[in-house]
Amino acid sequence: MSEITVFEARKIVTMDPNRPEATHVAVRDGRILAVGDADCANQWGTVRHDRSLAGHILMPGFVEGHAHMMAGAIWQYAYAGYHDRVDPDGRLWPGLTDLDAVIDGLARYAAGLPEDQPLIAWGFDPIFLQGERLNKKHLDRISTERPVAVLFSNFHLMCVNSASLALAGYDAGTNVDGVIKGADGLPCGELQEMAAMFPIMRRLGIDFRSLTQREDAIRDYGRVSVRCGVTTVTDLFAEMTDEDVQALLRITGDASFPVRLAPALAAMGGTAADVAQRACALKTLSSEKLRLGAVKLMTDGSIQGWTARVKWPGYVGGQPNGLWNTAPDQIRALCHAMQEAGVQMHIHVNGDEASEVVIAALEDAMRAHPWPGNRHVLQHGQMMGADQFRRCAELGLAVNLFANHLWYFGDQHAALTIGEDRAQRMDACRAALDAGVVLAIHSDAPVTPMGPLFTAWCAANRQTMSGRVLGEAQKITAHEALHAITLGAAATLKMDSEIGSIETGKRADFAILGQDPTDVAPQQLKDVPVLGTVLDGRVHLV
Repeated sequence: MSEITVFEARKIVTMDPNRPEATHVAVRDGRILAVGDADCANQWGTVRHDRSLAGHILMPGFVEGHAHMMAGAIWQYAYAGYHDRVDPDGRLWPGLTDLDAVIDGLARYAAGLPEDQPLIAWGFDPIFLQGERLNKKHLDRISTERPVAVLFSNFHLMCVNSASLALAGYDAGTNVDGVIKGADGLPCGELQEMAAMFPIMRRLGIDFRSLTQREDAIRDYGRVSVRCGVTTVTDLFAEMTDEDVQALLRITGDASFPVRLAPALAAMGGTAADVAQRACALKTLSSEKLRLGAVKLMTDGSIQGWTARVKWPGYVGGQPNGLWNTAPDQIRALCHAMQEAGVQMHIHVNGDEASEVVIAALEDAMRAHPWPGNRHVLQHGQMMGADQFRRCAELGLAVNLFANHLWYFGDQHAALTIGEDRAQRMDACRAALDAGVVLAIHSDAPVTPMGPLFTAWCAANRQTMSGRVLGEAQKITAHEALHAITLGAAATLKMDSEIGSIETGKRADFAILGQDPTDVAPQQLKDVPVLGTVLDGRVHLV
């Protein structure tokens, strides 16, 4: 018979209402055998006691239900963001807080590159910077010969220099949605959404798939996850070639790999039926640490990039109403095909018009192809109103709200994008729970840093960078926020029978913490130290 290991902790927060707290958890064959005190597993046979975690707090391993595997490998590019960030090695990259600092920092970075290599940067966000918006003239100061491309933090926009525009053939005669032109009729360098960005990305070798499918990138993603207490993580827009799947099966099959990975197939290329067929085929290849079979649909863009589709009265600055990455008729076709095939969908919706279109498409698909328990997930859902949450509850839809946006962009949304009153209900976790919707919250790493306890802090406190509370009525309790990063997120992945709580029969996946998050003020949730994780009973320390 397999060995039984009983881990002792200062306290175990189980998220199981039948036994909310314990001091010991017994593990056999990577699963939880018993929970309770030191004798909890004695009836099962001879046990081995492990006191290596005796001074720490254990919680269910956190579940990051919306992130991207390039969160580790993106650091091969220059960082040009406003906020301080920490890379997978723990190095601090200070934020660049004005346009001159961005240009100077990128120029220094370019000086260290081979002459024939383009300069690619990421993390930039002009919404924080005063004065003229970044354009080709600024980037031409870095080089007029070397192609330069700066990806915005939301990955829905980029800005490039004249050399890059020339490579793509963008000029006064270009008629492509998202190629922004200046008063002179020439492209200014800003490109919005994939139709405009892809020609540049292809020519400069910016390939998000290559950023995620190298072995070092996959292993870096595991390291990032451990630092945050995450034991199950998504890659929520993956191409998933046969070669990719075989590599993921091999790497995640390594006993030392510290996280369960749940990629979602990007719903692009081929017909809707082709995507559904591919998703069904992938599902048969799932393993204990690689969960396949879901798809990700892209609808609109980014609120802070003014490319999200919003309802009347639109954007406070009078900007055009965003862009569709997938047109409404294509959204309907995809929803019908996935619903008919029994494929779970994760659907990007930032603006409330996008949410409206998707909910209607799903309702229509459900009438045509009934499927109880579909649990499709509206991802981001930043502007969803109480009426939309009620409709989600009626249809059995879940939501995964982008709570981190409240701190990172809340002030800017109130002042510059959607206005004060609509910003009060952004990422409305309280309205979602009150409607009876399954709720998760997320970071969308690398858009914002992965860190579920910080995400829980955002949902519970709704504090912006300026220190104001944005939407007091939409706060949730600390316990509800912890539920959203454990059982709630597990439910959006249809994995809540295996993970999300510490109870008999589930996977032995734990977060190792230095403080009890249930015994601190909600304002201190983000400061609880993460010391590592346990996956299948195997300890991984930071």
